Amino acid sequence: MANAFEKAGKSTARTGNWLNRLTGRDKPVIPVVRLQGTISSEQRPGRLNIASVEPLLKRAFAVKRAPAIAIIINSPGGSPVQSRLISKMIRDMADEHDKQVLVFVEDVAASGGYFIAVAGDVIIADPSSIVGSIGVIYAGFGFEEAIAKLGIKRRIHTAGRNKSSLDPFVPEKPEDVERLKGFELDIHQVFIDHVKARRAERLKGDDDDLFTGEWWTAMRGLDLGLIDELGDMHSVLRARFGKKLVLRPIAPKRGLLQLPRLPFASQLNAGTIASETIAALEDRALWSRFGL
Repeated sequence: MANAFEKAGKSTARTGNWLNRLTGRDKPVIPVVRLQGTISSEQRPGRLNIASVEPLLKRAFAVKRAPAIAIIINSPGGSPVQSRLISKMIRDMADEHDKQVLVFVEDVAASGGYFIAVAGDVIIADPSSIVGSIGVIYAGFGFEEAIAKLGIKRRIHTAGRNKSSLDPFVPEKPEDVERLKGFELDIHQVFIDHVKARRAERLKGDDDDLFTGEWWTAMRGLDLGLIDELGDMHSVLRARFGKKLVLRPIAPKRGLLQLPRLPFASQLNAGTIASETIAALEDRALWSRFGL
């Protein structure tokens, strides 16, 4: 009787192994999440934020067979708040599901893009990738002379003496600039603390070198401890998990309500065109800082 049970068990095991091979369940599966674009709370194409990224991360970490999650980052930065929220969610899900996170940098992971990248257990980049830019920047315009030439006067009425701080149509005030710099220092410290907490002893440079807002190629970033390896996703994953590896891209779901809208005349108003143009210029400015 014992022999019969043993034979039955071995037969079941062989059947299970055969089915696993037939269905590919014997191969390691790695979900791949691509995070590309500037980081902003605005819901528009080419932007990254917690609302657009969260569904992708949930689907990726829900793959039980996956020994790790691969995240591709290609971002010049943007909102510090959205960067922190995305980075925190990656770590929270990695800890909850007990999975390793491998981050692969393409053209650039700078500023907020690097903030997200350090959520990974390992950061891999192409030798020519750009990493770093651990700093905070505020940029605006001053139009007070332009409107004066046009004979336009700016009228501001506020409740609260600082409500009109940094209004682009009035002369800049030293006290407003000082307040802004304090604001930037607070956010910069959050960035520094995050990098130090995640990279810890792997960092090899001094604070005066690492946290000036400067950016580097990945080759230099490797020397400074900002990344862990040089390489590309396919080569690294095959070396770690074998040639039978199966990559599972996690892309946004698109239903009927998410199909691109046709440019009907009613949508082509001056406000919409101006808004889209400004958004495009803002994105272009972020990418162009890195020659991209």
